[in-house]
Amino acid sequence: MKVMWRSIEVSLTFLLLAPAVARAHEIRPGYLEITENRSHRLHVLWKQPIMGEVAVRLVPHLSSGWLEQNKFISSNSDAYLILEWTIPNSNAALEGQTVTIEGLDRTMTDVLLRITFADGARVTKMLRPVEPSFKITRETKETVDRLGYFRLGVEHILYGVDHLLFVFGLLLIVRNRSMLLKTITAFTVAHTITLGLATFGVVRVAALPVEAVIALSIIFLASEIVKQQRGLGTLTSRAPWVVAFSFGLLHGFGFAGTLTRIGIPHPDVPLALLLFNCGVEIGQLAFVVIYILFIQSLRTLEITWPTPARRIPPYAIGSVASFWFLQRCVLMLA
Repeated sequence: MKVMWRSIEVSLTFLLLAPAVARAHEIRPGYLEITENRSHRLHVLWKQPIMGEVAVRLVPHLSSGWLEQNKFISSNSDAYLILEWTIPNSNAALEGQTVTIEGLDRTMTDVLLRITFADGARVTKMLRPVEPSFKITRETKETVDRLGYFRLGVEHILYGVDHLLFVFGLLLIVRNRSMLLKTITAFTVAHTITLGLATFGVVRVAALPVEAVIALSIIFLASEIVKQQRGLGTLTSRAPWVVAFSFGLLHGFGFAGTLTRIGIPHPDVPLALLLFNCGVEIGQLAFVVIYILFIQSLRTLEITWPTPARRIPPYAIGSVASFWFLQRCVLMLA
């Protein structure tokens, strides 16, 4: 049985690390805001996600061609290229036009579209790779795109490989089902707390240092797995929920980066935060359930691996996390 468990750990690790080497985070969502004042002049704000030093190839279009005909003002943040347009009064109406994000269908990210009409009515829509266009109509208006924010949360955890790798490390250490439930609950409660604090602006933490320390948390878990395999007592073995809660507070700031950097309007924050967090939790639970079901399904198989194979998972996890840590340190220095 022990040999079987070791082989399962090796297989799962390689399945998870394959995409992890190429990307530690999902591409952050874009944000397009079109605001119409009483004189029907438009202000357009476009936040284009940046991966490293390269902006993701996304180009917003209006069917009227207004964005192509007007000059924009550009600036940069640590995660976005920011463009702004001012469009003078035009005979064409904003309602009925089609918004298209060119290149969105070739990415794995979303774009939050927010339109405010002159009378104060608002339309909010999450554009996705399978739906990169939207026809502006008041009939679809709602304060928050509920399904869009929920999907954003699910995608964030499923594409955020470093967060999943931390959860995976906990699964390798904690074998008792009741303790596993307690540990995952502690992680959930902790990152929910800091996600809320950061999203509401109560606490502000720089993104790159947080991401670097998140990588360190994964390195710590990898070392704990090695110690456990050697028969040594570890903090995570004795009180895994304490470790999960402590690092969960840190991971919550990482989750918050998605919402805070987009720039969600303040009135939309409470519901958007709730939906996003629900999506994160559903994605996380789905990962844990799939892991458990996969383990159960393989218990009847006779798989043998050499004894040294059990060392592969923690060293692979630690190596990838070390790469992320060094990469993020370089970005901070740059």
